[in-house]
Amino acid sequence: MKRTSLYTILFALAFITLTAFTYFKRHKENVAQTKTALKIVKTWTLPASLNEVSGIAWAADNLIACVQDEEGKIFLYDIVQHKVVQEIAFADAGDYEGISVVNNDAYVMRSDGLLYQIKNYRSADRQVHSFQTAFNADNNIESLHYDAKQHTFITIPKDDDKEETSKNIYRVKEGQNGKWITTPTFKIDMQASELKEFRGKKVAKTLNLSELAIDPKSEDILVLEGKNPKLLVLSAEGKIKQVYTLDKSLYAQPEGLTFSPDGRMFIANEAGKKDGKANIVEVRLNR
Repeated sequence: MKRTSLYTILFALAFITLTAFTYFKRHKENVAQTKTALKIVKTWTLPASLNEVSGIAWAADNLIACVQDEEGKIFLYDIVQHKVVQEIAFADAGDYEGISVVNNDAYVMRSDGLLYQIKNYRSADRQVHSFQTAFNADNNIESLHYDAKQHTFITIPKDDDKEETSKNIYRVKEGQNGKWITTPTFKIDMQASELKEFRGKKVAKTLNLSELAIDPKSEDILVLEGKNPKLLVLSAEGKIKQVYTLDKSLYAQPEGLTFSPDGRMFIANEAGKKDGKANIVEVRLNR
């Protein structure tokens, strides 16, 4: 082997080693920073029926509405009694990912963009309607949140979006004749400096976002990633303020996010490992 080739190989190995060391050092530092900023103050272990919990929403005093990605049911979980107190069927089996509760009605988003409206959802004579939004299965929609100030829903595609270098937060609202209007409102730049360490060869794959919610106190938009657990804090205008790398031992696969009216934050985690258990954790964010 020529000496030049040997030097090239040694240089490449050194570069790869340094890059890997730098990445893992930053990752460790970010996880440590997150443990300081995010504190779990309470944990609720969910029943096996919610091992695949995919979305949560504050429903009423002490009640969190949950959906999972297999059954067309809403599970009402009481955080005082530590149990599911009501199961509400609204559709056949399907990949249900996001849920919002607006007064007496519940709204559930299927991953292909089909939005279910369950009017008087806790009543025996509830009515179920479904509407196709502008999204489809390629977008893989996993999020839904009701913005009470703007009277619209917001969501963000987990996978394909219109642009390779950004992910849009969309407003979804009911229009005329049963049609739903979808409008891109905020843009998360995948090339932002705050996301540099998470970028790979495909910029579009920098983040695979699983849920979002608006903090009622600060009006910040908080966005979760479940695949490689992260929590993004965005300003009300959609600008990145902070990115927290979540510890997988505490957040196995964060898929659900909601706030109580007084600003308590709750994150739902899928069971993750085969012998794992899904949970809801109440988290305090020290900014």
